[in-house]
Amino acid sequence: MSYLLHIDASSLGEASVSRQVARSFRDEWKGAVVHRDLAVSPAPHLSAAGITARTTDPAERTPEQAKAAAVQDELIEEFLGADAYLFTVPMYNLTMPSVFKAWLDQIMVNGRTLSFDGPPPTVGRPAVLISARGGGYGPGAPKHGMDHLVPTLETVLGHPTNLGLDLTTVLPELTMAPHVPALAPLLPLHEASLTDAHAQARGLATAIGGRQAA
Repeated sequence: MSYLLHIDASSLGEASVSRQVARSFRDEWKGAVVHRDLAVSPAPHLSAAGITARTTDPAERTPEQAKAAAVQDELIEEFLGADAYLFTVPMYNLTMPSVFKAWLDQIMVNGRTLSFDGPPPTVGRPAVLISARGGGYGPGAPKHGMDHLVPTLETVLGHPTNLGLDLTTVLPELTMAPHVPALAPLLPLHEASLTDAHAQARGLATAIGGRQAA
């Protein structure tokens, strides 16, 4: 069965702007969805047992290695089984939430999702990254150059020597403007950014869903 794999990494539940924009995408998506909410069921951080299990014959694994391998197998098979991806990854302290990094570390395995000899098995599959952030990080902003989330994930998720996904990024910005008095003058920019993000999400769902159905 083909499906959209939706990985959520926001801790805020329904209050999360990233999740709200992702809902606009999901509302337009017509196919099956597998949703993994890392805030509710976080992937464990990669352990020595998980690393060594990758190069140990299954018959010779310790109980700890077998348990760690089972976690990796579940996450990797779920990842490889999808034909499209939606990632909800807000900016926390200039980078990604630790639960998303833990998930990445579990699924990125040479010979399975990665290939040092050629393109990865998921190369070219469509993916959308939705990443809300409290401020602005574009050219001219005081924090320009401090975004350590989007450049990293565009490399990890999108570069053909890594996961090779055909990644589009949607960035609702200035989400703290409604809550911080000093940012109140930026509220119109936030509202415009949010409106645009919802529209992008709906359009991407329609476009990707149409290509998948063709």
